Amino acid sequence: MSEQNMKKKIIFSGIQPTGNITIGNYFGALKNWVNLNEDYQCLFCVVDMHSITVRQEPAKLRKHARELLALYIAAGLDPEKNIIYYQSHVPQHAELAWILNCYTYMGELNRMTQFKDKKAKNEKNLNAGLYTYPILMAADILLYQTNLVPIGHDQKQHLELARDIGERFNSRYSPTFAIPEPYIGKIGARIASLQEPTKKMSKSDENPNAVIGLLDDPKVIRNKIRKAVTDSEALIAYDPENKPGVSNLLEIYGICTGESMDNVVEHFNGMGYGILKEEVAEALIEEISPIQERYKEILSNKAYLDNIIKKNAETARYLATKTLRKVKRKIGFPE
Repeated sequence: MSEQNMKKKIIFSGIQPTGNITIGNYFGALKNWVNLNEDYQCLFCVVDMHSITVRQEPAKLRKHARELLALYIAAGLDPEKNIIYYQSHVPQHAELAWILNCYTYMGELNRMTQFKDKKAKNEKNLNAGLYTYPILMAADILLYQTNLVPIGHDQKQHLELARDIGERFNSRYSPTFAIPEPYIGKIGARIASLQEPTKKMSKSDENPNAVIGLLDDPKVIRNKIRKAVTDSEALIAYDPENKPGVSNLLEIYGICTGESMDNVVEHFNGMGYGILKEEVAEALIEEISPIQERYKEILSNKAYLDNIIKKNAETARYLATKTLRKVKRKIGFPE
């Protein structure tokens, strides 16, 4: 790793290799990550350890993890400039998580709203991992002396916990961890469900027509956009509160074309919803088709992908070991 890169502020983020990666994940995360390496040292993790809080089929998890890592690169993340790796290939994540368990209070975990949501969805598999999930997330972040974490609204509470744990440890011993701040990107795209446009598009949505996958076939994309919920007014206007379905389609078009919302609304002035949907579908297909082609090339080149996985894991382990060695010395573990 270059000396210049080591001086940059550090950004950490990741996605679970479960479900179908959506255009919401792309516009809300991946697309925004691409230019960060110019100003930051970036670690983008395939967070497969988090995935097993819900039962996974082993072969599928391995397959999806590899596909997601390939998709990171296909979306434009350069593995020479960014550290792109599997969480499970860096055992220091789990080791630090155990230590941080001992510096986290039960009351803090009891307040985690995401656990309450997961508890309701996983009554038959209510395991300790679901409960301590935020501590592993704190370890992910603190392990690399992370300065900035790109987060959505649903992750704010977890980042606050990571900050509290880091500050508690620093106060008990001496400055050890960088205390992370939220990173707010220039483009905060929040793509909504095509069927319930008041809700965020989610890769775990059970309605296939509500979600567009980043790897969906063009015919599938057109069909899903045609079925997207709008309203009965037949008036194209940007009004997220009163016209969430139409506004969502306008946002997708604007992000794909790079046009301002004013220009987008002007473009569609006087047109019907049918034309809106057709043009949104075409703009989206044009945006993601090159990613799909690049993804196929990367996934078919086994040696190339294996080399990236090996090299990036080595770099991540090197950085993680530096922090963990300090932590173990400070808490009194024998050397």
